[in-house]
Amino acid sequence: MSLLPPDPRRLRAILAYLDERLAQSETVAVYLRLQREAVLAALAGTEGGGRPARRRSRRGGDGVGGGESGGPPPGPAASAPRSGYAVERKRTPHGREPAVVHRALCTMIDGTPRHLGADEARAALTEPDGEPCPFCRPDTELGTDLA
Repeated sequence: MSLLPPDPRRLRAILAYLDERLAQSETVAVYLRLQREAVLAALAGTEGGGRPARRRSRRGGDGVGGGESGGPPPGPAASAPRSGYAVERKRTPHGREPAVVHRALCTMIDGTPRHLGADEARAALTEPDGEPCPFCRPDTELGTDLA
């Protein structure tokens, strides 16, 4: 690093900036770990349920972000429901778009969805303006897919 300023005021400002950048990097790392765990779980489910997911060692095992010992840390994903469904409704200048029904943990949900139970999700999918998310396909789990 280049020469640091001699006065405490500027040194504290630099320290605050560096702390902020570190916190942002940790947030991204936590999010990526959560996404990785979700992909591993989905992969284990599609490759024959009984086969355990292979874990790779993590870089920088400093214990930040849950890691191997304590599971995922609390964060945005921890407050989301782990099961169920959600409906996403959008309004545009041209009117309302069809309501899109998602599984609760779908990563394609845009905005703030309304969380639903299974019966409400089935009802939403049978409405003329309701359609399933093409990514998470809640209709197959609910038994309403006709394809």
